[in-house]
Amino acid sequence: MTRANGGEPAAGERRAGPLIITEDLALLDDLLRLCAAAGADPQVHHAVPEDRGSWEGAPLVLVGDDAAARCRGATRRRGVLLVGHDQDDPQVWRRAVEIGADCVLRLPDAEGWLVDRIADVAEGVGRPALTVGVIGGRGGAGASTLACALAVTAAREGRRTMLVDGDPLGGGLDVLLGGEQSKGRRWPDFAASRGRVAGGALEESLPSAHGLRVLSWDRGDSVVIPPEAMRSVLAAARRRGGVVVVDLARRVDEGVAEALAQLDLGLLVVPGELRAVAAARRVAMTAGMVLGDLRVVVRGPYASGLDEQWVAEALELPLAGELPVEAGLLADLDGGVPPGAVPRGPLARFCSAFWERALADGGAP
Repeated sequence: MTRANGGEPAAGERRAGPLIITEDLALLDDLLRLCAAAGADPQVHHAVPEDRGSWEGAPLVLVGDDAAARCRGATRRRGVLLVGHDQDDPQVWRRAVEIGADCVLRLPDAEGWLVDRIADVAEGVGRPALTVGVIGGRGGAGASTLACALAVTAAREGRRTMLVDGDPLGGGLDVLLGGEQSKGRRWPDFAASRGRVAGGALEESLPSAHGLRVLSWDRGDSVVIPPEAMRSVLAAARRRGGVVVVDLARRVDEGVAEALAQLDLGLLVVPGELRAVAAARRVAMTAGMVLGDLRVVVRGPYASGLDEQWVAEALELPLAGELPVEAGLLADLDGGVPPGAVPRGPLARFCSAFWERALADGGAP
């Protein structure tokens, strides 16, 4: 719901759901089911509510065929939908015009579209999350470490943050966060996802660690994530706003290609050595076919004659920065302290500077 001061609802606060007007119990059952699927809490009335604010202030009004006559004379407004089951009713468009409905929906044919529409108003779709992908130029480049540090830093600075593990062979980002025992859903639970996933339901279902939500893997057999599932999950994550960080596999299959297509920018992590640059060139060429904004993060130590500028020029990519060495990182990990968790550490400072620049360029708040 919109606050009196005009601000947006606080994180985790549910917005007002649609207003349903019907006495048709079969239709009401269907509409309540669709609202539940969209994560919305509706109001239900048999006619236009006496309280004008309920009619005028509802983000969406679903008027049943049986209630159209009772809604004549109500204040004209946007977001009124006339809904019913009868596919062959010749008078339905006349009734829609009489109540000023935006459109006419017939169930069950329009269920998918209506769930999307209800979910939009329930979630208050606004500016999408700034979505950043991290990919290693070669194995062991440090991409997962950087992805984790970016997410931990963003959450510590007060941003709504989701960390998505897009590499089934990476060992699990929940392990890096020390949250492998935390309860919540993992990728195998979403592998069969089709269509729309409600952003709020996704966020609430995931394990929480260090102020962020993480979608990682369980300890079972590797699961292939179809591109449809990757599309649904990342779209839901983006709708929540804030920032989304995706740790990507180096091998670009259909699922990774779908993830790349939803990124605002990508970071290619490359150690400062010739073989790593050669390997990273192949990764950059493949990822660059899908992702328009790919930047390089270079990690030392450097081979003789190399520095971060040389690596960026060799890859023909913009330089996002030099990933600093953080003394004691392995010891911190063994002690349950994830990358980026030390606020004044070099890695956290690097990530803070990155977010400041990225968000200043027009990203999510």
